[in-house]
Amino acid sequence: MGWTDRHARYFLRLISRHALLYTEMVNTGALLHNRQMVGDQKRLLAHHSSEHPLALQLGGSDPIALAQCAVMAEDAGFDEVNLNVGCPSDRVKSGHFGACLMADPSLVADCVSAMRAKVEIPVTVKCRIGIDEMEGFEPLEHFVEIVSAGGCDTFIVHARKAWLQGLSPKENREIPPLRYDYVHRLKREKPGLTVVINGGIKTLEAVVDELEYVDGVMIGREAYYNPYMLARVDRDIYQDTAAGLKSREQVVEEMCEYIDSEVARGVILHSITRHILGLYQGCRGARAWRRHLSENAHTDDASSTVVRDALSYVT
Repeated sequence: MGWTDRHARYFLRLISRHALLYTEMVNTGALLHNRQMVGDQKRLLAHHSSEHPLALQLGGSDPIALAQCAVMAEDAGFDEVNLNVGCPSDRVKSGHFGACLMADPSLVADCVSAMRAKVEIPVTVKCRIGIDEMEGFEPLEHFVEIVSAGGCDTFIVHARKAWLQGLSPKENREIPPLRYDYVHRLKREKPGLTVVINGGIKTLEAVVDELEYVDGVMIGREAYYNPYMLARVDRDIYQDTAAGLKSREQVVEEMCEYIDSEVARGVILHSITRHILGLYQGCRGARAWRRHLSENAHTDDASSTVVRDALSYVT
């Protein structure tokens, strides 16, 4: 939430044509509350045509509300609806959605069933391997069995447990140990399901290794902070032999065209450039690139010139 907005997704799509992109999590209450506020609703569902394939990630636990939002997602042109049953934040837990729902797989199954009854696009679930006192593989297996009976055939599994008491959301992304073996076993024992692994995967080499055991790999923070790691995805993962390898400079030039268009519509430059700070991660001049963008993108009249000027530090 607060990261993969439409500007971030447009930028990432310039680097990979085929990777499935996910929106930030949208609460069903926010969508439904704003049904009469057309401008806000459009903002929550807004996306550029180039972003496809694109999934809308929903947070909620009311089957009726989720079904209504799934219809809105399909009408807006999204390619998938994903129910988040993995976010461990206190704010999410207090609203009775996110990772706490792993304790109530029957409710999650009802949510999936209600959404599937209303839309043709896929309905998927993102979850953890367990929460709190859940130990071993069996709780994950139990959860998946019940939810799959509700009609879900695709599970994106963050291979860490979530502790809903005692750890912050950041700590829940780092402290609980990764158990890739649980996710591998899930695929092995449920071969009819599509199983996607998530958590701690930082290189395409690691992606290739994981695809020996599962159907897909979701990359979150690494793709955001080091986005150019996606440059070889189309060729190496999706086997698109016609896919060219764009240089970082090509990505910047295409992004500047987008920036000019968005700034002309009143968008503040910083809301876009904050997503491209990591493009030169690991390159000489990367720190100066980030500093120039951070220090000069906040003014009301800032334009793509700021980005082009920043290139002088890295090229």
